[in-house]
Amino acid sequence: MFIDRAKIFIKSGKGGNGIVSFRREKYIAAGGPDGGDGGNGGNVIFTVDENETTLAEFRFKRKYAAGNGADGGANKCKGKRGENIVVKVPKGTIVRDSVTGRLIADLTSKDQQVIVAKGGKGGLGNMHFATSTRQVPNFARAGEEGVEMELSLELKLLADVGLVGFPNVGKSTLLSVTTGAKPEIADYHFTTIVPNLGVVFGVYGPSFVMADIPGLIEGASDGLGLGHQFLRHVERTRLIVHVIDISGSEGRDPFEDFLLINNELSKYNGKLAARPQIIAVNKIDMPGAEENLEIFKKKFDAWLKEHNDDVADGLEKGAWRIFEICAPISHGTKELIAYVESVLGKMPVAEMEQPGEEYIVYSPEEEENLFEVNVAEDGAYEVTGKWIKGVVDSTNLYDNESAQYFQRLIRKKGLVAELERLGIQDGDLVRIYETEFEFYR
Repeated sequence: MFIDRAKIFIKSGKGGNGIVSFRREKYIAAGGPDGGDGGNGGNVIFTVDENETTLAEFRFKRKYAAGNGADGGANKCKGKRGENIVVKVPKGTIVRDSVTGRLIADLTSKDQQVIVAKGGKGGLGNMHFATSTRQVPNFARAGEEGVEMELSLELKLLADVGLVGFPNVGKSTLLSVTTGAKPEIADYHFTTIVPNLGVVFGVYGPSFVMADIPGLIEGASDGLGLGHQFLRHVERTRLIVHVIDISGSEGRDPFEDFLLINNELSKYNGKLAARPQIIAVNKIDMPGAEENLEIFKKKFDAWLKEHNDDVADGLEKGAWRIFEICAPISHGTKELIAYVESVLGKMPVAEMEQPGEEYIVYSPEEEENLFEVNVAEDGAYEVTGKWIKGVVDSTNLYDNESAQYFQRLIRKKGLVAELERLGIQDGDLVRIYETEFEFYR
């Protein structure tokens, strides 16, 4: 089954904790601190797998978690790094944050790898906190939490040629007679409800991939008829073959069909309207086709003159030509494919890649959103946030030096100022997750 959308949950690894340890050796009465650092958490990495063609795999597995870093050890031993997790996706997959919609990765090339979420940093052992006045630090840093988030995956086919047109104009038939693809073919609308891919073996050059895009209708750019799901697969094609029912067998005007489809392409993505096209007028054997073709050619020539500046690049490459075909009996299809091949030869493959927005890689919180303070129903000042949780987890409040370090740190980072702004008084209760203490200036 062709699946081109999915949502999954990912979690990068938590950093291991730094530990409190002191050197203990024979004949050494007061060994210094030697607590090692925790290992970094594993990253979540996405990579292209050319053996995959849909996102169906993600219907059955939706959660992906990297390994946590190990805690540090004595003798300054650093904990083991957490294992990365590698998520394989088809070429052409776009990864976004499902909440904000921000672009994280656009995977378009073979063996491409992108770090989507970085693991948390390992915490520092107590050996890092020794100073001339603090020679026996009885505290260490906890490791950072990893990143947890839901991702939206979207597959945009990476085909060289996209077949577009109204429903039931013969796109699937054309694909079946020119490639080894076996799409469902029947004489009713929307026989094709998912894109089909076929490989055309070149006569004079390399083979290329052709995609049968399900039939578009007026309003597709606004989402009608599953338009958005279909139109996005046209975005990466280098060349469009626009299939027209020249017989007008369903009472539509062939040239109006041409204008309507191009209007929908333009409304969805302005660049698509100027994407080079070859016009395949199909059903040339049916009654009325010859007369309609003469009218179509005249109107098409006038349209080209009017839009000459917009389609100039395609004209230079040989596009915007009309081919007469009867797909079911392969009439004119060999000539069409040979010409498509020659036009593709003038178009660099790099055009398949669409420059997108700025990419973002998610990392554990460091200096942003350090904490949030709210007044609870019982009057306590509740402080939450990944950073403050890591700090309080690292603190031994029963150790004088550790408590003093904690007080200096929360004052430096602005927590004390925020509590005072909210009106805290001496003796009021502060609650940081499971840790509670009374506030005194």
